[in-house]
Amino acid sequence: MKARLLISAIALLGITSAVNAQNSLIINTEQGKKTINRHIYGHFSEHLGRCIYGGYWVGENSSIPNTRGIRNDVVKALKDLKIPNLRWPGGCFADEYHWMDGIGPRDKRPKMVNTHWGGVTEDNSFGTHEFLDLCEQLDCEPYICGNVGSGSVEEMSKWVEYITFDGESPMANLRRQNGSEKPWKVRYWGVGNESWGCGGNMTPDFYSDQYRRYATFCRNYGDNHLYRIACGANGGDYNWTETLMKNVGNRMNGLSLHYYTVPKNWGDKGSATQFSDDEYYTTIEKTLYMDELLSRHSTIMDRYDPQKRTGLIMDEWGTWYNVEPNTNPGFLYQQNTLRDAIVAALNFNIFNAHCDRVKMANIAQTVNVLQAVILTENEKMLLTPTYWAFYLYKVHQDATLLPLSLTCDKYRRLDAVSASASKDASGKIHITLVNIDPNNAQTIDTQLYGFTAKKVSGKILTSAKLTDYNSFDKPSTVGIKDFTGAKLANGKLTVNMPSKSVVLLEIE
Repeated sequence: MKARLLISAIALLGITSAVNAQNSLIINTEQGKKTINRHIYGHFSEHLGRCIYGGYWVGENSSIPNTRGIRNDVVKALKDLKIPNLRWPGGCFADEYHWMDGIGPRDKRPKMVNTHWGGVTEDNSFGTHEFLDLCEQLDCEPYICGNVGSGSVEEMSKWVEYITFDGESPMANLRRQNGSEKPWKVRYWGVGNESWGCGGNMTPDFYSDQYRRYATFCRNYGDNHLYRIACGANGGDYNWTETLMKNVGNRMNGLSLHYYTVPKNWGDKGSATQFSDDEYYTTIEKTLYMDELLSRHSTIMDRYDPQKRTGLIMDEWGTWYNVEPNTNPGFLYQQNTLRDAIVAALNFNIFNAHCDRVKMANIAQTVNVLQAVILTENEKMLLTPTYWAFYLYKVHQDATLLPLSLTCDKYRRLDAVSASASKDASGKIHITLVNIDPNNAQTIDTQLYGFTAKKVSGKILTSAKLTDYNSFDKPSTVGIKDFTGAKLANGKLTVNMPSKSVVLLEIE
């Protein structure tokens, strides 16, 4: 009776975290067989708003410190994330982009209208050479998306030749004339983008035929072997995946999938920084739908490809809100709160869990667009909460996924805790944990089978409010700090997580 009275008194005082049930996490450290492909932590940058121009590219004559026109501060920040790849030039822009407009002397390149994104003039000053220079500066792999919607087989075939052929040919000689004697290595090649929508409004059967035709002429030159990625489904369009797997099969190396977390609806997506508890819950619920999407698309792919030779490529994902007030609606500029960091971390845990099929993922987008990791304003630059989620999770790149079993408390109808674990090449174990509950702390009792833990250290990403974000006036409101809530005793690990937090643990 006294215990019941005590619990009632605590509840009346609002101290709900004190009565949360213990959460149990079991990790089998010797049973890992799958590798978390580093390309799951990839990025996407489109000619959209201020992503390319002002985000990466300022030109050689800019007062902003740059290397051959590319911002030094942005390059350093992304290198610190160890970004593995960068998808370009779109997006919807890819299927109206004609690559030959973006080569040669910049003052002679033709201008075009960016019809998809704001109707602004695209001067093509950032083209193939600039993009591949950017990837070299970032030490990441380029992922180029070719034009199927308004382009031609010849145009795409020549682009591959221009970039990757080392012999004597019109395209290779044109590349040399434009200043690049040696070809580049470009492995990832997308054959069209969103062909079911802005990339041509095609049916899956029609696109299947187009893919087979285009991919035939995307040739391997020398030791550059293309990883050809077919346009995949929009969210839960399982018929698209079924049709592509049936009609294209082993002619593709990867099949893409796009899914965005939209808290409300496409007409009114909700504010990036002002949202209710119910809107936060819906955001998390819609984010967790990613697990069902990957499971169901993978099941279809498994029927045609039980050896899992074809990768599922989640090359557009992230939150999508209303644009910030008084900004161009075609520029898709939105702020980025602690809520977005939690969304990113949840997606990473899901991608890791599906790493036997998911071989790449690309957040939309890297700079100044949608769920960006970096925001810029002239010479200023800041790192968003999503950036810090990427920073914590980079430890999983190319590590061995460790099987785990998690029993946890509930936040409304959802599991309050999400987890992922891996072992790196040095034998260290990393555990990433997300507490989605905005009000209650979580205590997690963890057993590491097959591993004698001697030392634990950690980092935490959280803030006072879910709506907290980094601004140019206050760029450090949300960031990472040392985490001291993990304790080892008698071989058992106990983790005390604050509400609304992301935690990385390193165990030796």
